[in-house]
Amino acid sequence: MRKLLVVGAHAVLFHRKRSGDALRNWADRLMETKPFKLVAVATANKLARIAFAVMRDATHYAGTPA
Repeated sequence: MRKLLVVGAHAVLFHRKRSGDALRNWADRLMETKPFKLVAVATANKLARIAFAVMRDATHYAGTPA
């Protein structure tokens, strides 16, 4: 599961210029000071937390600010 989240985070980071959503904006700010792989793992962690919150609360993802 961890590897899949990190691979998904890599995809978010590689395509972050195409979209201006909150997750990509957060990653852009982090990329200014941190190495790519560290930001990828941090993004994977954020994705896992979002997925857990959606499952725990039985809600739909609303795209709230990161």
